[in-house]
Amino acid sequence: MTSPTHRTAPLCALAAIAATLAPAAPAQSAGRVPAAGSASALRFGACPTSVPEPPEPERVECGRLGVPLDWNRPRGPRIEIAVSRVRASGAPAERRGILLVNPGGPGGSGLPYAVTKRAKLPVSVRRSYDVIGFDPRGVGQSAPVDCGPMGGLFAAPGADPVPVGPTAERAHLVSLRNLADDCAAGAGDVSRYLSTEQTARDMDAIRAALGERRTNFLGVSYGTYLGAAYAAAFPHRTGRMVLDGVVGPWSWYRFDVIQSRALLRQRDTFFAWTAAHADRFRLGDSAAAVRRAYLRVRDGLTAGPVDGFGPAEFDRAVYRALGRTERWAGLADGLRTYLRDGSPDGLRPAKDFADPDSRNYEAANRIVKCADGPGPTPRRIVADIRRTRRLDPQPVLTGMEATTCAYWHHHPARHTPLGSPDAPPVLLVASAHDPVTPIEGARQLRRLLPGSRLVTLDNDYSHGVFASRGNACVDDATAAYLVDGTVPTADVRCAGPGLPGPPPAESRSTPQ
Repeated sequence: MTSPTHRTAPLCALAAIAATLAPAAPAQSAGRVPAAGSASALRFGACPTSVPEPPEPERVECGRLGVPLDWNRPRGPRIEIAVSRVRASGAPAERRGILLVNPGGPGGSGLPYAVTKRAKLPVSVRRSYDVIGFDPRGVGQSAPVDCGPMGGLFAAPGADPVPVGPTAERAHLVSLRNLADDCAAGAGDVSRYLSTEQTARDMDAIRAALGERRTNFLGVSYGTYLGAAYAAAFPHRTGRMVLDGVVGPWSWYRFDVIQSRALLRQRDTFFAWTAAHADRFRLGDSAAAVRRAYLRVRDGLTAGPVDGFGPAEFDRAVYRALGRTERWAGLADGLRTYLRDGSPDGLRPAKDFADPDSRNYEAANRIVKCADGPGPTPRRIVADIRRTRRLDPQPVLTGMEATTCAYWHHHPARHTPLGSPDAPPVLLVASAHDPVTPIEGARQLRRLLPGSRLVTLDNDYSHGVFASRGNACVDDATAAYLVDGTVPTADVRCAGPGLPGPPPAESRSTPQ
């Protein structure tokens, strides 16, 4: 039964978002820049404390841009988008415009990313671009959404995310329905407007407000999907675009299933790597032995969670660690510590999963995925879980957020359009063995972006490459594209680092 509070929540959410804005002002430099629609002026000042300061003499500044909640109804309710900027450090003649950046998600806050990602960019890129960060709608400082308890997602310990047998499968589907109901109550009608397409329109409003003719863009992970959506909507305003760790042009549910299978391959690689360093980790001298140790940890936490840490929390820790090889030693140490003294503290994340930032991220993640296209049927969810369990009886299903879209209250009519033959060549960057965004996604998306090139870091097993892995081949090719517009004549293959070498002696650490 729906409570009175839940019945009124959608109207309250809409009213609260509409009330965050003052009336719109004219966009800056509208006479010389293609109009972005009903966006307000963007004026910069101090940043919230969540945004770090860059090294002197550079500085970061922040502003807020008013945009329609629904770009198809420009005179309707409005929201504010939080924007940050660090100006180009080079001479005026070196400047190439703005470089919008997005860290991924969906649900990731991009406001501090203008500082944190910029610090890792090649010097030539920092000299050439004003780096622009922004919190996508529904995230962080941009009309953040809240789905309340989200069907028990934040319970500690959480329910086992891998259902085994008909009774557990039915309970799993009920939890997905409850999550969808909580989001309907918490975000209400607003949720249908927190789609990637609407965010792409916000990006174009930022471009127009800054007086620029083109949007240059660096997107990582979900940011690649957002960039491809921008190129579809605004191909003639798309500038130099780098898509790193590419989400394929599939439905979000299909992507989640593909990722879950890639994680099985990555975990097998982790087992073999750990066994290769048996003297260090003492979990077994074969991949099969390490796997047995891994299952003993999970089975033990399933039978007896420790201080709120059970199978759901364990799988989240594994999911996060598998995405970056530099986290593997911490995961293996955490497994050993539990087997030695029964403590899961080496597996616990540094931040509480139920803190406000995480709650916002998890809510925005589901809302965006479910706003971007039709969801799966419950029957398909169960069938795919069974197929995955036939590949491995104990998979990691943590990343399958789009399963809740089966019960979403709003049903989008179509999937988000991605790419355009009218867009300029885009640079796609991928790790050959990335388990989070498998490289097949980059190959598939390239077909929708004619003339684009793929830069592959071979023999690499981590998520995110450019200005992240420290690979000169990748960074130099990408910087040449951003700064000089140099599109490689063919796809580029760069030699990767391989698996990590012998790790240092065990130290007490938690997954970050």
